[in-house]
Amino acid sequence: MTVTFVGAGPGDPMLLTGAARAALAAADVVVYDRPSAAAIVALAPPDADRRCVGLAPGQRALAQEEVNALLVALGCGHRAVVRLKSGDPFVASRGGEEAEALRAAGVAVAVVPGVSSALGAPAAAGIPLMLRRLSVTATIVDGNDDPAHGAPPDWELLARLGGTLVILTGRGRIRRIAARLIAGGLPSTTPIAAISAATRPEQRVLRGTLGALPAPLPPPVTFVVGAVAALDLTADGWPSEEAVHAHP
Repeated sequence: MTVTFVGAGPGDPMLLTGAARAALAAADVVVYDRPSAAAIVALAPPDADRRCVGLAPGQRALAQEEVNALLVALGCGHRAVVRLKSGDPFVASRGGEEAEALRAAGVAVAVVPGVSSALGAPAAAGIPLMLRRLSVTATIVDGNDDPAHGAPPDWELLARLGGTLVILTGRGRIRRIAARLIAGGLPSTTPIAAISAATRPEQRVLRGTLGALPAPLPPPVTFVVGAVAALDLTADGWPSEEAVHAHP
């Protein structure tokens, strides 16, 4: 009885690790969050059971407690269960909460790391998180500041840390976050980049400042705050699969 958490990376199936592909190829059941993961879920055997637990056409998203219970039930009844998580399973994806529930139920847990969007999205947008003359630190923050989900980030303190700030899952709160970062001492002219659907064909990147935020973009969105956010060192954008194969 083992549930394997597999990091799907930021979106492009080419960024999957060999271990992730092997786990999917051996899966009896795959549990995933969004229909947009279909290209990665397709790597599982044709007869594998596929369970989308996120919001989908004609289907409500399961509450976290329901997802935990489903994983426990599947883990007790299937030989090979893969829990596919975007990015890395243990970075701002609630994978840790699900793993805790499984362990409490006596179900073994294995983890296949993935490329976190905190790293993959800025790289795909040509933004180095660290550049000696601009930033030598990078801080990753879950932008969900709902007190019901635990202690919210201290944005004023984060503003004083300096360096680069990467904000995940903060799309609906970015105006409030920006205001608190300014209140904490960051200039309103501090660059910010919004990266939507990183590494996918529909990837979009908009840049602005804390005082003049980029226009809203479709989820998932990763925000980068700091001097490096103004850079674009890969001006041609994320390479397509055809381009990679054409220029190995």
